[in-house]
Amino acid sequence: MIALALNSTSQNSHAKSNRVLVGVGGGIAAYKVCEVVSTLFKGGVEVRVILTRSAQEFITPLTLATLSRHPAYTDKDFWQPTHSRPLHIELGEWADVMVIAPLSANTLAKLAYGMADNLLTNTVLASTCPVLLAPAMNTDMWEQLSVQRNWQQVLTDYRYHSVGTSSGLLACDRIGAGRLAEPLEIVTYIQSLLHTQGTRDLAGKRVLISAGGTREYLDPVRFIGNPSTGKMGLALAVAALHRGASVTLVRGPASWDVPLGVKTISVVSAKQMHQTMLECLPNADVIVMSAAVADVKPRDYSTEKLPKRSLPQALPLEPVPDIVAQLAQLKQPHQILIGFAAQTGDIVKPALEKLQNKKLDAIVANPIDQPDSGFGSDQNQAIFLDRKGREQAIAPCSKLAMAHQLFDFVK
Repeated sequence: MIALALNSTSQNSHAKSNRVLVGVGGGIAAYKVCEVVSTLFKGGVEVRVILTRSAQEFITPLTLATLSRHPAYTDKDFWQPTHSRPLHIELGEWADVMVIAPLSANTLAKLAYGMADNLLTNTVLASTCPVLLAPAMNTDMWEQLSVQRNWQQVLTDYRYHSVGTSSGLLACDRIGAGRLAEPLEIVTYIQSLLHTQGTRDLAGKRVLISAGGTREYLDPVRFIGNPSTGKMGLALAVAALHRGASVTLVRGPASWDVPLGVKTISVVSAKQMHQTMLECLPNADVIVMSAAVADVKPRDYSTEKLPKRSLPQALPLEPVPDIVAQLAQLKQPHQILIGFAAQTGDIVKPALEKLQNKKLDAIVANPIDQPDSGFGSDQNQAIFLDRKGREQAIAPCSKLAMAHQLFDFVK
């Protein structure tokens, strides 16, 4: 569903460490956990793995030990007196984040009722860190009233976070809900939890985000645009969602999918984005205008493709509405409005002018002439400024990392 490129330690500057304990439940989807473990390790995260007895029917401890560069634990280790302290206590205290994937109906029921009859469930109860749950099972199993009751009961516990299931072709040849979330989606949520330590500091807040570029058409096949891919806006939406917010994303043309839980409104032109943002403004607590909106558009539009010989030598242009300026005029005192300033050369001076002239609460000065930064890149860097005079430089990091640091800056 979502594939945000991630780097490791730079995006977790607020986390004390990067230790993830992966619990593997029984199910054919266990093979996908190999990619989760491998991706985490390559990103500089310390990984330990626990396999339930059922999980070993689908994947071996040796496989996960090789990928994590550390012995994988099973119930056999749990019952052997080879540790100076009980193994579940050591692992529970060691972990910064736990993830259980795939979460089976059996393990879900144990979590719902606080049962502990194996190494994995004992470790969950012996820990206090956030736990990410990634269920996977047959559609009929997932939709059983008893399973859904257990699922809802588990999610009332503040420790548990859900990556949810997706729909598609299952191993049983059924098409429906119950598929394990994609590995990169699981890894992305883990990275968020490493940063926030599970805190939902945007719970109850409504966050409105604009993303991507706009297209101002001359005719049905030609337009004025820019290289924006919307990745920064996507990262902001994911970060806000993982922090508990209700998220609305207004996006220009883009090729990526939006994660479950984000309300998405697709637009094409600056006029459409302007209208949509104004309509959504009254219901938002935080507004982040990260879209790269056109400044001008062709004065004339042809409903038919213009022959090459008919293209004007000088293209008449006219300005488009200044969306962020109008949002600033209309916003209420309780609302926070954040703008973006994509710049080359000196990025601070023009960003400060935009901050003051458009009466923003904060602005992100974004250097687009630096390597691995700006349009189309998976990485970013910036300087955050606010109208109280605060300034914070953000070293090169993933866009997800920068999104979290921006919410830290304004909260």
